[in-house]
Amino acid sequence: MALARDRYVDLLRGVAILAVVTGHWLLAAVTVQGGRLGGINALEVLPWARPLTWLFQVMPVFFLVGGYANAASWSSQQHRGGDGASWVRSRLSRLLRPAVVFVVVLTVATGLGRAVGLDPGLVREAAWLAAIALWFLAVYLAVVALAPAAIGWQRRWGPGRTITLLVAWVAVADLSRLAFGVSLFAGSTYLLGWLAVHQLGVAWRDGGLTRSPRTAWLLAGAGLLGLLLLTGAGPYAVSMVGTVGPGLANTAPPSLALLALAAAQTGLILLLRGPVDRWLARPRPWAAVVAVNSVVLTVYLWHMVPILVVAPALVLTGVLPQYPIGSPAWLLFRLPWLLALAIVLTGLVMVFARAERSRPRGTPALQTDESAWATVRLAVGVLACLAALIGLAATGFAGVVSTPVPVVELFTLATGLLLVGGRVPIIGRQRVRPG
Repeated sequence: MALARDRYVDLLRGVAILAVVTGHWLLAAVTVQGGRLGGINALEVLPWARPLTWLFQVMPVFFLVGGYANAASWSSQQHRGGDGASWVRSRLSRLLRPAVVFVVVLTVATGLGRAVGLDPGLVREAAWLAAIALWFLAVYLAVVALAPAAIGWQRRWGPGRTITLLVAWVAVADLSRLAFGVSLFAGSTYLLGWLAVHQLGVAWRDGGLTRSPRTAWLLAGAGLLGLLLLTGAGPYAVSMVGTVGPGLANTAPPSLALLALAAAQTGLILLLRGPVDRWLARPRPWAAVVAVNSVVLTVYLWHMVPILVVAPALVLTGVLPQYPIGSPAWLLFRLPWLLALAIVLTGLVMVFARAERSRPRGTPALQTDESAWATVRLAVGVLACLAALIGLAATGFAGVVSTPVPVVELFTLATGLLLVGGRVPIIGRQRVRPG
């Protein structure tokens, strides 16, 4: 039996991704010096814009609704007698199919760029920019792989204990950054910090955040107050994006200030549910939400690629004039910049969205395999996929070994895909709904 769609959660997922896309596009300031393209994060030269990242940093919303949706799906799986390994395989395959298409296309594109004699450094930088999305995808894949266990622990020990423990780990990691200038637990904090937000979504789905109307106000008020104190009197940077400005960076790895923002956003989301639900009961808004959610991962994966098309086509040629960053003219020309990027991204989505909308034929609705080997195989497969995606993103598809294509990463990814699910077909005939 299919899960009923939660329209509000679907709306939040779509809004979060579209806000991330818009934020990245607004902050990408293309420069031309000596006939050569370059780029800079506009926040580096616009201190007044850094507080605005509190509005555009909505990855916490994505992980929050991910926790909500995963808790609902996992409960359904358990009700039907399914096991965690098959649930993880199903969820990961839906994330990996569009990611495989993205990796294959970028591998071919970067290989061709090097083959025709383009500057290897320029090719690598362009690929690194395009592959930014792989970082968050890798973290979310890890969170999904841990979801059955994490949801089980939270339902056994309570959301208060579980989430507090995760937040405490982030606090310890922040203290190590302040004391030693580097996080002693950076790798784990990337995972556990975002897992804390995911578990907040699980608490929402299980009713822990909706038993009292005061919970929403408490989360919104305490989150906002904590954010103001941590970035004002405290040691954290005001910007919730990147590593710009003075103070402790908030996303590399996730910080207490970022978790305070997540709490404030959660409270606001709970407060807005009633009126937004009534709006979503109308056919047209809901149809728009369904349309966006059916391609939401494709939009996210490909959203930086249009910059690599529009920058040389319109900025380098002078069609979009170059003005001082932050000047009134520069701000005005953000509008045609956004429009051009949106047109290119729409074309990319039309070409590549089929991988997200389809699932392989003949996939059983429910599988069970609780053997130790199945669990080990799945774990190794997930780790292989994560290593490959992070390696590709970090090296700009150049690979850790100097070869025309990133052979090590591609082999690792292929091995991971086989171990996770036996196969991860790119295109099938059966449609799936977003969620």
